[in-house]
Amino acid sequence: MSSYLLDTHVLLWAAAGSSCLGDQSQQTLGDPANELWFSVATVWEIVIKSGLGRSDFRVDPSAVRDRALRAGYQELPVRGSHVLGVAALPAIHADPFDRILLAQARAERFTLLTADRKILEYGLGTAQV
Repeated sequence: MSSYLLDTHVLLWAAAGSSCLGDQSQQTLGDPANELWFSVATVWEIVIKSGLGRSDFRVDPSAVRDRALRAGYQELPVRGSHVLGVAALPAIHADPFDRILLAQARAERFTLLTADRKILEYGLGTAQV
C-alpha cells in the first residue's frame, strides 16, 4: 500500500474528473490499495484563492472537501511538526501552501502528487501526475 498527498490542483482535477490527470494518475487515484490524503492547508488555499476571484479556483471549497471525503480521501491536519518541517526545505519554491504540503508529505512519509515543476525539483517524496 502507498500513501499519497494530493497537491491542491490534483485534488481539484480529481473532484472535477478533469482530463488533466493522465492514465497513470487516474490508476493511482482509483487503486483501492492506495491511501489518498488531502491537507487542511489545501482547503484553506481553495478558500483564499476562490475568495480572491481567481478563475482557476471557481469552486465551492466546502463542496470540494465534502466530495473528497465521500470519495474516501482522508483529511490531514496541519501539525506543528509539519510547520517546523518547512524550515528544512531549500528555497526552491516560494508558495507557502506548496511548501507546507511538501513538508507534510515528508513528515508523514507520503508521496506528494503534483504537476508543479517547482515542487518536483525537490525530488524525493514527490511524483508527477
